[in-house]
Parts: sequence; structure tokens; C-alpha cells
Amino acid sequence: MNKVKLRASLYKGLFAILSLWMFPLLLNATQLLKNDLLKIEAVELIDKMGEELYAKTAVNGYVIATNEHFSEGFNLVEYSKKYKAKLNKPYVLFIFAPYATITKKSDMRGRVGIIPSSDGVRALYDYDDVRDAGINIVAIKDSNTDEDKYNIAVLQSYSELADNIAKSKGITLENTIDDEMGTMISILRVLIYSGTLILLWLFILRPFWIRRKGGK
Repeated sequence: MNKVKLRASLYKGLFAILSLWMFPLLLNATQLLKNDLLKIEAVELIDKMGEELYAKTAVNGYVIATNEHFSEGFNLVEYSKKYKAKLNKPYVLFIFAPYATITKKSDMRGRVGIIPSSDGVRALYDYDDVRDAGINIVAIKDSNTDEDKYNIAVLQSYSELADNIAKSKGITLENTIDDEMGTMISILRVLIYSGTLILLWLFILRPFWIRRKGGK
């Protein structure tokens, strides 16, 4: 069972029972400003990570998980201003919009926005690491549903964001999620490339080499 599928199964099993009595509390989670995509279990984990992040670093980590179909070039910074009244500085706002149009000429969709309240907060995390933590999960082709991938992607990106901020302050968080996806993806790429080279040798290069050797 691959890592993404395993995570999805664990999240479902671990919080399925808790979700029934925790639902009223989760509706009031301060970290999640808009939620069209995430399950109750994911909301609870984000809330838990966000509370610890704020308690130990005084930085707020907010999330917008939306199913809105933003057009090409849509300004996520302007969009975030509609939630201004709910944002307490210092903060980082993570926006996950899997149905946003990237370009009209392609069928590719999905955008991520990471918006800090200041340049000082921006210096506390690595934008690419946070973005890629989620994108790498969504990009994997497997049997998981899009819904499960979106949930895991948001969780992993938010966890990466929280860990980045904490580490920049010399702090370790207890409720974040270890990211083993990067290593797994690197290994998968090596296996794919190696397999391609082997097939190339067996079915193209080796027969050609044998024919040339026989001709001599």
C-alpha cells in the first residue's frame, strides 16, 4: 500500500468515531476560514496544529479550502481581503483551490496561495516546500479519490508550513505530520527511470548490438 493511500486510510479510521461528537467544536475552528473540500477529520487536525503553532510561535496559520472555479490569472491576494476581518496578525493564509484555472489553453487546474501578513512572516517559511508538499500528493496517479488527495494535500502543506515557522524560531511542534512523500517520490522517479533504461536496453539497444556483433 503506497504512502498516500495509507495516510488516507489512517485518517479515516482514526477519526471516524471521533467526528460524531466533535462536529460542533469543529464548526468553530478558527484556522479554517472557508471549507468546501475538507472532511471533519482533516479540519480537526488543522485546528490542532494551528492551535499549537500559535501557542508556541504567536503566528496564526489560516486555511481556505475552496471548490470555486477561479478564472485564469485570478488574484488570490485580492480574494483574501474578503476575510480580512477574521485574520489576526501575524499570520500566514494558505489557500487551496484545486478547481482554479491555470491557463485556458490547457485542461490543467489547481492553484495554491500562501499569503503572509508581512515580509517578516514570509521569511519564516519556504514557499516552495509548503506548496510542493501538497502538489506532490495531488499529482500522484493512484486509486485514491480526488477528495482524499485534496484532504491529505492540505494537511501535508499546512503541516509543512507550521513546521517551517516553528523551526525558524528553534521550536519543535508535536502535532504536525512527518513528510515522507518527498523521499518516496524521489525513489519512485529513480525506479521509473531505471525501468525505462532497462526496457530500452532489452528491446532496442541489445537486439541492435547483437545484430551488429553477428554481422561482424
